Amino acid sequence: IASCLVGSEMCIRDSNNLSGFSASVLQPLYWYAFYYPFVMAWVWMFGGAVHAWIFEKSDTLDFDPLSAYKTWPMVSIVVPCFNEARHIREVVSRLQQTFYPNFEVILVNDGSTDATAEILDELCRQDSRLRAVHHETNQGKAVGLNTAALLARGEYILGIDGDALTDSDAVAWMVLRMRQSPHVGAITGNPRIRNRTTLLGRMQVGEFSSTIGLIKRSQQMWGRLFTVSGVIAMFRRKALLEVGCWNPEALTEDIDITWRLQLKGWRVEFEARALCWILMPETLRGLFKQRLRWAIGGLQTLTRYSGAVASPRQWRMWPIFIEYFASVLWAFVMFVLMLLAIVLLGLPGATQPTFIPAWHGGLLAATCLLQILVSLVIDRHYDRDLLRYYAWTVWYPIAFWLISMFCTVVALPIMVMRRRGRRAIWTSPDRGVHHA
Repeated sequence: IASCLVGSEMCIRDSNNLSGFSASVLQPLYWYAFYYPFVMAWVWMFGGAVHAWIFEKSDTLDFDPLSAYKTWPMVSIVVPCFNEARHIREVVSRLQQTFYPNFEVILVNDGSTDATAEILDELCRQDSRLRAVHHETNQGKAVGLNTAALLARGEYILGIDGDALTDSDAVAWMVLRMRQSPHVGAITGNPRIRNRTTLLGRMQVGEFSSTIGLIKRSQQMWGRLFTVSGVIAMFRRKALLEVGCWNPEALTEDIDITWRLQLKGWRVEFEARALCWILMPETLRGLFKQRLRWAIGGLQTLTRYSGAVASPRQWRMWPIFIEYFASVLWAFVMFVLMLLAIVLLGLPGATQPTFIPAWHGGLLAATCLLQILVSLVIDRHYDRDLLRYYAWTVWYPIAFWLISMFCTVVALPIMVMRRRGRRAIWTSPDRGVHHA
């Protein structure tokens, strides 16, 4: 796998196919394609290990919910829903079992065309802590969150997806982190994959640990996060109002709100003990659509706030900006090198590609496998069966690196041509082969 991606020189460096000048021009691209994932893997492993050592030693909640009922602030849990009739009962049932004693749940039906509205009204009649808000038409997740934020009574607002099952301690862990400092504007939780019956589902178990989990841990060590996880994120009401709440135009409202909060001086942190069990796509089509939306949203944020990040006062945002820009550049470099390799293979006397990796290919493959192992060991504290999926993650580079690369390349022209002012409305996502 590593030799196919960046390890094999194949015919790109073959003197029979390229002039010396062309080879010298391509050499920096070739090494960038190798060194970017190699260096960042070690940065993420080191940062993740340090974060786990410093912040994740204890898993004991330090409060008595019964005696502290009047002293712990209200949390408004917001659940935006679009066609969630299949999942919403289970989601609400989990929320009702939360360990935190002082909360309300606002269920926002954003123009659903199934039985979501009827189910929400029924649930609200059974529990006074629940309230339902109905939008007549599909206006998008950000509008649903904004509507609930205006109606919320809580000092903290927790947003979760309409198919997310929260751990009973998740709310309490996030409130504890919020109360440690008045400068914390948002806390993001630790989403875990619950549909693991297919190869794509099992690979994403490793992905959420080896990239998403490790990256958030590493970024927290230098003080800024690229994004909260929109599936579970708690916000300080004061911070939300200061930045104008969620942006209805952003395809990834979670990335957008994270950057705006941090540009205003608010801290955004990661709480690994705030667990949330989520459904992810288990078809290539569903996975591509999801990652394309993520890529477009990331590029929107990169271009929209590049001017603000350039200010010397925002120097803490520079590592986040540079790392994401480097990842976008890597996608285009890889795309160019792969296209060139395909073209050169058709030339007379072309060198046939080898699947035996050169030393740098083998080194990258070993580093990738080590990164996945380190991440699974760290997250195993919260998800006991993680190591059993290690064997499935060997397919991760070819499956997800290639998908991410193509999504980034395709996303750039889509983002450029996207009309300003256009709202990001809901579409029904791929929830896995057994949860559709």
